Amino acid sequence: MSTPTEPPKPHILIVDDDAEIRDLLNRFLNKQDFRVTTAKDGREMRQAMQDWSFDLLVLDLMLPGEDGFSLCRHVRAESEMPIIMLTAMGEDVDRIIGLEVGADDYIAKPFNPRELAARIKAVLRRATSSSAPDAGVGRTDKLKFVGFELDPTTRSLRKDGVDVVLTAGEYDLLIAFVDHPRRVLNRDQLLDMARGRAAIPFDRSIDVQVGRLRRKLEVDPKNPTFIKTVRGGGYMFTPEVTVS
Repeated sequence: MSTPTEPPKPHILIVDDDAEIRDLLNRFLNKQDFRVTTAKDGREMRQAMQDWSFDLLVLDLMLPGEDGFSLCRHVRAESEMPIIMLTAMGEDVDRIIGLEVGADDYIAKPFNPRELAARIKAVLRRATSSSAPDAGVGRTDKLKFVGFELDPTTRSLRKDGVDVVLTAGEYDLLIAFVDHPRRVLNRDQLLDMARGRAAIPFDRSIDVQVGRLRRKLEVDPKNPTFIKTVRGGGYMFTPEVTVS
C-alpha cells in the first residue's frame, strides 16, 4: 500500500531590508510549517521570483530603492499571488494606498510574529477557497446586470462580451453585492460575505475595495449609480440582477 504524500508546504517570500526581521520571520515561519525565502530589496525580490514559485508575499513598505508600493504594483500586474504589506504603526494612508495598489492585507510594525503567521494562514485560506471554480456560490448560473455578465463557474466578469479583470477580493465583494441587490449592507457584513478578515476599528479595506470596483463598473466612478453609499449604513447595489 502506498503512503499518502503530504501536501507541499506553502512557500512564503519575505521582503524587508531589516536583517533581524528577516531572520526572525525565517526561523519562526519555518517552525509554523512554511517554506521561507527572504530578500532585502526589490532587486533580490525580482530575482527570487524568477528562481522560485511562491504562494504568498510579505512586503515591507519602506525599502531602499524601489519602495513597496511600486513593487506591489509590479507583482499585481503579473500575478494574483496574495500580498501582505508591512506598514508603519498608525500610517492609515499608507495602508489604504497599499490596498488600492493590490495588497490583500496589511499588518503594522512592530508586530507579533504569531499575528503575522495567523494573517498568512487566513489569506492563504481565502486564496485557496477563491480558486475553486464555484467557491462560495454553489451554483453554475450566470448573473446579469446592466450589460455585465458574472459567471461563478469561471469567476469571470464580462461587459458586452469583453473581459473585465477582477482580483480575487474584488470578485468576492461583487458576488456579495450581486447576491444581495437593493439591500443595504454594512462593512462588517461585507467583510464576512467576502471572506475577509474580522473588522477592526476604522478598517477602511472595504471602502478601498468598493472604490476599485466602482472604477471597473461605473461610467463615472466619482458619481456612482451602481454601488451607492448609504450614509451611516454602508453600501447598496442598485441594478436589477437576472439569472440565466
